[in-house]
This record gives sequence, C-alpha cells and structure tokens, in this order.
Amino acid sequence: MPTGHEMLRAAVPVLQAAGVPEPELDARLLLQHALAVPRHRLREALDLPLPDAAEAAYRAAIAARAARQPVSQIIGRRAFWKHEFRVTRDTLDPRPETETLVAAAIEEPFGTVLDLGTGTGAILISILAERPGARGTGTDISVAALEVARENAATSGVCADFLRSDWFSAVVGRYDLILSNPPYIAQAEMADLSPEVRDWEPEGALTDGADGLSAYRAIVAGAPAHMTPGARLMVEIGPTQGAAVSALMQAAGLVQVTLRQDLDGRDRVVSGRKPR
Repeated sequence: MPTGHEMLRAAVPVLQAAGVPEPELDARLLLQHALAVPRHRLREALDLPLPDAAEAAYRAAIAARAARQPVSQIIGRRAFWKHEFRVTRDTLDPRPETETLVAAAIEEPFGTVLDLGTGTGAILISILAERPGARGTGTDISVAALEVARENAATSGVCADFLRSDWFSAVVGRYDLILSNPPYIAQAEMADLSPEVRDWEPEGALTDGADGLSAYRAIVAGAPAHMTPGARLMVEIGPTQGAAVSALMQAAGLVQVTLRQDLDGRDRVVSGRKPR
C-alpha cells in the first residue's frame, strides 16, 4: 500500500508529461482532495499508507488532470470572493479577475440587482452576501447552470431568485444594478486558449461564436428598459474591449461611462449609468 509521498512522487511526472502548468501544486491539491483532509493536515498524511478508496480516487484525479480537466472541476469547487462555489462542466469557472466586478458593484448602495448569465451564481451571491437587505435575480440560458447556482446560493445562505432567460427575454421589472460577465472571447481566439478552458468549460459561456461583442450589444440594447433612474450597468470585458463596449453604452444613452482595471492592470469592467 503506497504512502502519500510515494503517490505524490509518481503523480508529478505524469502531470509534467501532460503539459500541466503547475504539476507539483496540482498533485498536492488533488491528493488533499482524495484524502479529504484540510491543508494543514496533509503533511502528516503523506507519511501514511493511502487507504484503498483514497488511492483509487487519487489515481482517477491525476488521470483527469493529465487530460487537462481543471482542478476545480475535479474537486468540484472553486474559491471566489469570500466563499467556495460548486462548479461543474456546465458552468464557467469563477476567476479572480471577476472579483473586480464584485468590488466595483458594492461601492454604491442598491436595492435590487440582476445578474445576466449567472453561471455558478458566484457574482450575484457574493454581492448579495455583502448587502443582506438587497434582492437579486440571476438568469442563465442553461438549466443545468441554474441548478448549480441555486445550490450555491443555498450553501452560502443567500436568498436569490434564478430564472431561465436568454438575456432579457424572460426578465420583467427594473433594477438598481445590472451585472454580467458574458461570453466575450472571439471565435477566432478560441484555438489559442488553454486546454483547461477550451476543452472543458462550456463553449457558450466563453464565446459568442463571432467577434466577441454580440453579448454586449444585446445587453446594452436591452438594459435601459430594465433600469431604474440612476441605475448602473456593469459588465466584465476582455482586456482589448474597453473602447468598443464603452462606445456601445454611450450610444445607448448611458452616462458616466467608466473603465476599471483589474489587479494586473488590464481593462476589466465597463460601467455606465442611466440618467435620472
């Protein structure tokens, strides 16, 4: 019966050969998951023989990672903002740069918020957890993603409504804040993505199949009718899309259109306000 150290030593070269970017780190994370121990207990567990179930789980996890499945999908969760969220192949993996959108959203008070293309619900849940008095709705075209979002909301202790909608098609009412992290990768850029993203995350959450701006056109066109006076529209963008998305908001009559950078200094969030 191999020990944790022995399994770890055997796993790292497998991941290296598969081109995994951080094989040592991923091998440890997956071993921790297979053993179901907290991180601070992993060191002592490495000296012990692995139980049969843990060994089988670890071998399966390493094989999945060697096939370039993301660690978050293998372990079924991803940390974002102040919570951990369940992720599946039906949802986009919440990314650290998207926390820029959350931080910007909570800078001003709001009573109602709409999250378009909610996926795991990570954006909406994170924001509502910061503003317990607010009410929020998350929409997605994917029924499977909405189920994940509902589960994440329940696990996080956040009350939110979730609705199947193709952008605004099923949305009624007006909101103080409308948010979205839509598919913004151009079809021509898909081939250059890492296998973890290109081959494992839902294509419809990544690309519009065109120039990467289709979702913004639909969102900006539909948003004003669903915004209260003075409401904000905030969207995550790709690093080269700031000027184009800003122009769309200005053409739609939104004011105070601003561009915000993420922690790496890349353009990340465009926001605009409906006139009062």
